[in-house]
Amino acid sequence: MNPANLLGRETWSPYLAGAGLGVVTTISMALFSKRLSGSGAYQHLSGYLGRELAPKDVYWKYVIPTGVTWEVWLLIGTLLGALASALASGSFRVRMLPDSQWSEVFGPSVGKRWLIVFLGTCLIEFAASLAGGCTASLAVSGSAVLAPGGFVFIAGMFAGGIPAARLLYRKRPGGES
Repeated sequence: MNPANLLGRETWSPYLAGAGLGVVTTISMALFSKRLSGSGAYQHLSGYLGRELAPKDVYWKYVIPTGVTWEVWLLIGTLLGALASALASGSFRVRMLPDSQWSEVFGPSVGKRWLIVFLGTCLIEFAASLAGGCTASLAVSGSAVLAPGGFVFIAGMFAGGIPAARLLYRKRPGGES
């Protein structure tokens, strides 16, 4: 297969993408002794504002290291990689309106979508800070080193995610269930 054709495809085989993620995880751990973890980036960057708003708060003063850390670089690389991939495949576009799957379930309101996404992201970031890492770190990097917690998390993610998706998307317009 021609690599140029592969990079220009809009979708990849999940097996090939998974193998690629495994290679990236292995390189990250072997060369840098760092796991793939992105949730810390937001905390490290929010520390600048947190220290200004609450300079005596222990959380901002001692718990969260502020600055451009490994996680911040990983976040930047992820965003740039996603942009490069979308540009290479010709699928890049700026969208304001929700896609049809979202609209069928939640309605066409862009404001409602942004609010739900913002609140969901805040909840996930809060949970990740309590757990000491994000889902990528636990599922991908944890499983790569055969940590039992990684496999327990993946099982829990599917055990909770599948029923949640069925609940959210069970009713379709036109009487389908």
